[in-house]
Amino acid sequence: MDSQLAQYAPVLILLGLAVAVTGGMLLGSHLLSKAARRSKTKDTAYECGMPPVGVGTPRLSVKFYLVAMLFILFDIEVVFLYPWAVVFKEMLADPATANLIFFGMVSFLGVLFVGYLYAIRKRAFDWKS
Repeated sequence: MDSQLAQYAPVLILLGLAVAVTGGMLLGSHLLSKAARRSKTKDTAYECGMPPVGVGTPRLSVKFYLVAMLFILFDIEVVFLYPWAVVFKEMLADPATANLIFFGMVSFLGVLFVGYLYAIRKRAFDWKS
């Protein structure tokens, strides 16, 4: 039992070191911030020597976020498709698993294709509207 607990000693040391370093950084920044004198001029944004004009973060259309989420969805599809393509040739050796792996990927791509058609029908890719 002692040997099992000894295996966790490096993890506990690392955890303690992480907590100590984080606490030290927070304490140090707190102590140094009291020493620094702040003013409104020092706290303003500085960009290329020009005073800031307007809102710092303009509002973006919901379409932008929708297209970004759809990109992530279809990008993750490639993450699943690549390992399948790598092992597919090996899986063809066994006829029982060949049909399973092939039709499993066909059904996965079918669901994604239906989602793609739904996005087209809802005009998710149309930037003008």
